[in-house]
Amino acid sequence: MSVNMKSQSIITGYLFAIGATAIWSGNFIVARGLHDSIPPVSLAFFRWLVAGIALTPFAIKNLIEEWPIIKKHPVYFAITSFLGITTFNTLIYFAAQTTTAMNLSLIAITFPIFIILLSRILYKEVLTVKKAIGIILVLTGVLFLITKGNFSILLDISFNIGDVWMLIAAIVFSVYSLFLKNKPEQISIKSLQLSTFILGLIFLLPFFIWEQAATPATIFTATSVGAILYIGLFASLGAFFLWNNAIIILGPSKAGMVYYALPVFCGLLAHLFLDENVRLLHLYSMVLIFSGIVITNHEPKKSN
Repeated sequence: MSVNMKSQSIITGYLFAIGATAIWSGNFIVARGLHDSIPPVSLAFFRWLVAGIALTPFAIKNLIEEWPIIKKHPVYFAITSFLGITTFNTLIYFAAQTTTAMNLSLIAITFPIFIILLSRILYKEVLTVKKAIGIILVLTGVLFLITKGNFSILLDISFNIGDVWMLIAAIVFSVYSLFLKNKPEQISIKSLQLSTFILGLIFLLPFFIWEQAATPATIFTATSVGAILYIGLFASLGAFFLWNNAIIILGPSKAGMVYYALPVFCGLLAHLFLDENVRLLHLYSMVLIFSGIVITNHEPKKSN
């Protein structure tokens, strides 16, 4: 590959990564924007229902062919589906009931830190001083955000419950990501997606039925239907396609660094569509979190 073609390929990779991150930021805007009109479990159910229907024509053949392998790993697929589909985004939508889209996105990008901590606990991976410093900075940034800069609030445990739900969601996503690392080799991405969509919806169904019975009937408008289609088609499938191609071109580390720009996109969209203000509190938290993530993930170039 010529230098010019390689340069164009790298630019394309970054555009894919930026596109995926921008689309994902819209999920937080939708979550916050619809928090008064569609209850959280229902929003999650509708999202994965749309995503599952859209994916089925492209993945059903793979799922049928690989079904014998899937049946051999029932525990893996059950846990992966419950964490990634049933629980993760449902927690985000619960969090959006009481906190801002900006807070959601800032806390969401902490999941790599929890992966490092869990890898240390579960797999005994070495925790270097540099990673420890990075983790401390990230956690400080998160605490600064959820306490609004007043750390004494921690003594009374009276900070925003939405921020806590989002923090739990980030931990759930980190566990889910560790499970993805152990995916059975014979299973394709399409089969993994469709099978987890279906199982996740089955697990979510009882909670959906309960919520529908316990809350006023959901009134669908053009805005809410459009928002559900957005998170079902674009945030669930379109962003995934862009992200996979970004990883193929750039590698996971470089693509991952683009994902950390999520709060930037989210802050801009929240300001434009939700009239949320980006305050110094958010900027300070962002600096702490970004610095910690960069320090944790930075690997010095090896000398020849």
